Amino acid sequence: MSTEETATQEFNWLLDQAIEQKASDLHIMHGSAPMLRVDGRLKPVDLPTYTEEKSNEVVTSFIGQALLKKISVTRQELDFSFSYKGLRFRCNVFYQRGVLAGSIRLLPSEIADLSGLGLPPVVGKMLDSNQGLIIVSGPTGHGKSTTLAAMVNQIATQRRGHIVTIEDPVEYVFEHKKSLISQREIGTDTPLISYALRAVLREDPDVVMIGEMRDRETMEAALQIAETGHLVLTSLHTNSAAQTANRIIDVFPTHQQDQIRVQLSEVLLGVVSQRLLTRVQGGRVLASEIMLANSAVRALIRDGKTHQLPNLIQTSAAEGMTGLDKSLADLVGRGEISIDDAMAWSLDPRALKMMIY
Repeated sequence: MSTEETATQEFNWLLDQAIEQKASDLHIMHGSAPMLRVDGRLKPVDLPTYTEEKSNEVVTSFIGQALLKKISVTRQELDFSFSYKGLRFRCNVFYQRGVLAGSIRLLPSEIADLSGLGLPPVVGKMLDSNQGLIIVSGPTGHGKSTTLAAMVNQIATQRRGHIVTIEDPVEYVFEHKKSLISQREIGTDTPLISYALRAVLREDPDVVMIGEMRDRETMEAALQIAETGHLVLTSLHTNSAAQTANRIIDVFPTHQQDQIRVQLSEVLLGVVSQRLLTRVQGGRVLASEIMLANSAVRALIRDGKTHQLPNLIQTSAAEGMTGLDKSLADLVGRGEISIDDAMAWSLDPRALKMMIY
């Protein structure tokens, strides 16, 4: 058996281990045995430590010679997705200390509904709107893509329309159902996200899902698409609803920020900020902050008083809003997560202690 065949066989075995152990991620790099992330914690696979040569061989076995040539020349990271045994995987390949490494995310085989993810019914009701902006926020690896997929799937199941997704890379593969779904992958179906965003309004969309807002150009496009009568779903790496509003506003030059505050206040429908925590009984459970853009929320954003949003969320429980600390306290009260884990993810540990005790 050739070295390439041996490396491919070993990589497939690693994928099998990840599937069997219900891991969320697989990490490959030299100086360590391959690692699996299970229930939020890293654990080594029962293999010897990878040498530089071994890491290069295994990573090359699943990216192929064409991508190897591309990453070798550009020295840029590669994002792509692939299928194995009917399952989808998202992969990032990169160089570290001059040697190829890879991080592979296992995607659920089925798209869960929002309630199955642990989100309250009010999140699903936001999707009834024909236009506006819904943002899912939270740290990397805390289920933002899964929540966006559940939102797209619910819309496709319930109404007729054209949904266009712009992703880097495509993660979940959707069925059309009642809606027509166009999935566009950056680097495969369009060279740059800026091209896709400029073209999307000429593709007759009703709903646009932008996998992630990474820069000012993407944020500006999301606001404009929502403003022109479309429903926009997207994600952002922020830790709270208030921080989400501030991040969008602050990325623009000072002379534009008043305009952006008004624009955001007019199109925003809501923010879901979420965390995946290790469940005491095993597995993971979702904690979430829900902010709905009612008239008071819109006024605070428009007037530059986003620091008041956390208090408003806490006092608006009757409308369906929930603070992250309240969600964490509820999970502790039900015995689903430990107090230590709740404190580690709390936005205000002192307030959380008062809720728990």
